[in-house]
Amino acid sequence: MSSEFILRIIGMIIFFVLGLIGGSSLGQYVSSTVGFSGVPEIVYTFVIGLVGALFGLILTPWMTTRPLRWLRNVISRVSPQSLLAALIGLVAGLIIAVLVAFPLSLLPSPFGKVLPFVGALIFGYLGVVIFVMRQHDLFNIFTGRGKGADKGETNLNWEESRSVLMDTSVIIDGRIADIAHTGFLQGSLLIPRFVLAELQYIADSPDNLRRQRGRRGMEVLSRLQKDPVMPVHLSDIDVEGVREVDDKLVILARQLRCPILTNDYNLNRIAELQGVMVLNVNELANAVKSVLLPGELLRIRVIQEGKEAGQGVGYLDDGTMVVIENGREHLDREIEVVVTKVLQTAAGRMIFARLEEK
Repeated sequence: MSSEFILRIIGMIIFFVLGLIGGSSLGQYVSSTVGFSGVPEIVYTFVIGLVGALFGLILTPWMTTRPLRWLRNVISRVSPQSLLAALIGLVAGLIIAVLVAFPLSLLPSPFGKVLPFVGALIFGYLGVVIFVMRQHDLFNIFTGRGKGADKGETNLNWEESRSVLMDTSVIIDGRIADIAHTGFLQGSLLIPRFVLAELQYIADSPDNLRRQRGRRGMEVLSRLQKDPVMPVHLSDIDVEGVREVDDKLVILARQLRCPILTNDYNLNRIAELQGVMVLNVNELANAVKSVLLPGELLRIRVIQEGKEAGQGVGYLDDGTMVVIENGREHLDREIEVVVTKVLQTAAGRMIFARLEEK
């Protein structure tokens, strides 16, 4: 038998007994006050007892198991940190309410009796709300984050515990500036000094291409610092005993418990193997590309020949390649095509199409 069924039976018995007592009292009252003796007292007792039993059978779960089940489901969805913050906030609020209760009790009646109870409710509620809202900040202070001198972490504060570490590759790529401006990323962007030093080294490279990439990264970094949507922090935190930038980023991400934002495939694999969360801009770009289904119409400009005879090739705005059957004769022209197949490869998405038949 289920616990709810057992509680229904217990509730039925309890409310039946209460109904018998209430019915007997009602019968005595009617007989002595009204003087109506047409209905025996036992009838009042039995009828109200049955009503009480029915009431207990139906409503007992709504007063016992159902509220407890709802409370259990709510608590199971709340993190342990939030529960602890709520408990500490409740205790702090009640302590303040006790301190305020004495002067309030000296007020004339009825204020001296009512206001201490009202104060306990208000301060208890405010304590829970405030501590839950600022739980991350409070726990970062109590756990001593930001003072990791004995762990080789310098200049670490509570803001950095909610940061996203940036790799050199994602700065040079440049798309992170537009992504940060949209507000999709939460927290702040954290750039260690060793990443900035690597970017400076690339910008001073004798190779012309590397030098241009490094300077573009500097421009992107300057743009990020001027964008008010997502703050950017330059930090002196470093990892002693490690020389490679990628290794430093992985170790630092594990210490700070924050993700790494990168485009580097090797860093992506190494970080995932060590349990570090990685935010890959290339994966994001592939995920938000427009989805086309076979049979849909598409206007595209043919810009070059394909590998097979008669094929033409065009590109969508997001860089997706479109291979057009018999599109070679329409070079440097914008035509309307019908999608025939969408192929997902390791390099990205490729679309095959044919000319629309008019």
